[in-house]
Amino acid sequence: MVTRRQMLATGAVATAALATPAIGAAAGDARFVRRVGTSLRLGDKPYRFVGANIWYGAYLGADAAFGDRERLRRELDAMAALGITNLRVLASSELSPLRNSITPTFRGPGKDYNETLFGGLDFLLAEMAKRGLRAVLYVGNFWEWSGGMMTYLSYVNGGKYIDMNDPAHPWPEFADMASQFYGNPAAVALYRDYVRTVVGRTNRSTGTAYADDPTIMAWQLANEPRPGGGVDVAIANLPAFYRWVRDTAALIKTIDRNHLVSTGSEGLKGCIERADIVEAEHRIDGIDYLTSHVWPLNWTWVDAKNLAGTYDAGAAKVQDYIDAHIAIATRLGKPLVIEEFGYPRDGGSYAPTASTAFKDRFYRQVYASVLASAKANGPVAGSNFWAWSGEGRAAHPDFKFQRGDRSYVGDPPHEPQGWYGVFSTDRSTQQLIREHATALAATVTA
Repeated sequence: MVTRRQMLATGAVATAALATPAIGAAAGDARFVRRVGTSLRLGDKPYRFVGANIWYGAYLGADAAFGDRERLRRELDAMAALGITNLRVLASSELSPLRNSITPTFRGPGKDYNETLFGGLDFLLAEMAKRGLRAVLYVGNFWEWSGGMMTYLSYVNGGKYIDMNDPAHPWPEFADMASQFYGNPAAVALYRDYVRTVVGRTNRSTGTAYADDPTIMAWQLANEPRPGGGVDVAIANLPAFYRWVRDTAALIKTIDRNHLVSTGSEGLKGCIERADIVEAEHRIDGIDYLTSHVWPLNWTWVDAKNLAGTYDAGAAKVQDYIDAHIAIATRLGKPLVIEEFGYPRDGGSYAPTASTAFKDRFYRQVYASVLASAKANGPVAGSNFWAWSGEGRAAHPDFKFQRGDRSYVGDPPHEPQGWYGVFSTDRSTQQLIREHATALAATVTA
């Protein structure tokens, strides 16, 4: 089965873009995280963080049957107690015909947006502020689980779409079609209408404009945007892709001068394995820092049923991948965040009772790279593991998500519920998160 993180083939082909050099820092006062060269700063100190992904935060925050505000408060308390200070959160979703997409959603094909779900995002940000947590909000998705770019295309092309993992449309047909989004003016216009709304919103829980809220660290153009699936399609799409990155970042900055902007890119694996494309995408003025995602199992670097026999070889590839992105960030003179990384439980189990020995080793490896960069004043500002499941549990014995499920876990609706999440009972994983948070904080105060 091809998941949203299944990787592209490597190609030796020529690139087609240059972008303007990186400049300056994000505007705003000392309450806001800003960029200075390869460092993120808060006031006069480096901003370094241990973070988590919690895509469903706005859903839990909604004052509705699909929400659970008391659980959200408990989850935020639990993460804060571990030293987690940064959460990457879904801030968009599109009502979709795609079979693995979530409902309800922030929007449908028109301009009547879901105020109840927006209220959930308001509530989440208000509760995060009480705990000193900061948010990275992504306002689009390349993949189908929240609707995403394929859904935007279906709004304007007469309802045409391809389901991910449809045997009639094998990989990379889904990604190739979804990437038509960047060059479709009508689809991009609908997306940008939504961007204007969410970036320009005033929080109804606090009365603070999002643009003036230091709880937000950054806006992100989308989750894992790719120029295409196949190499030829991706190369052909590069002009439209770069234009979408440049113009959307500029739009956000015209509305909100206080916050950082990032792409949400996987890095090399989302750019047909080519550093020049990663660099061109992130050299654009409006992009403040680079992002990288690390998925050893999805990229077939390890075998879930034989972690003992495949872990070491996979770990070597993980290190090479992280080091490659540190080198790219250094060349560009911008910070780097390892904002998604995940690993299976022992034996490939999805059950929260399964042990996490190899997963913990993987977390230690990623955290060691973050800490080493911090101690050397390198470009890595922090990391967000994928993902916080907390009290959530799979609602069905087959670990599959069904529309209407409300027992949210860190794994999105299209993936096994329990694949990568950190549960409330994962004591060893939580302990190493806590230890890393302590060690990383010491690099700021030293």
